[in-house]
Amino acid sequence: MYAKTLYAGWADMDFNSHMKNTAYLDKAADVRQMFLIEHGFPMEEFLRLRIGPVVRKDEVEYFNEVGLQQQITVTYALAGHAVDGSRFLLRHEIFRADGKLSARVTSAGGWLNLVERKLMVPPPALLAAMNSLEKTDDFTVLPSSIKPRLA
Repeated sequence: MYAKTLYAGWADMDFNSHMKNTAYLDKAADVRQMFLIEHGFPMEEFLRLRIGPVVRKDEVEYFNEVGLQQQITVTYALAGHAVDGSRFLLRHEIFRADGKLSARVTSAGGWLNLVERKLMVPPPALLAAMNSLEKTDDFTVLPSSIKPRLA
């Protein structure tokens, strides 16, 4: 399982002195970027290819609070994927240092062609990187985002 250890910082806190809802989304996005960089896709490569990930929907489930400067572990797995890679369902689980699940983030999205502004099939190396992620127990094959061309 791909995972990173992070900390809940000052900017991650809400009025009730625990990690705010948007901070969970930010930590999940940070871990996704770390994974992509480690697999040959830093921001410069996405700019060169003129593609980028786009999230169309996020769902956050909360279980246990995280306080200021608490250590967290954020996991990253594939909960769904189109065979051609054009669409994905990502799953992050955020655990406190005591092992308790704090939150689960599930994000649906795809790969955006930044010139045409529509979803596309990722390059083979990016598809291979995504396919290297561990799959969740509830993994599902998603339909492609690519519409067939009429002859």
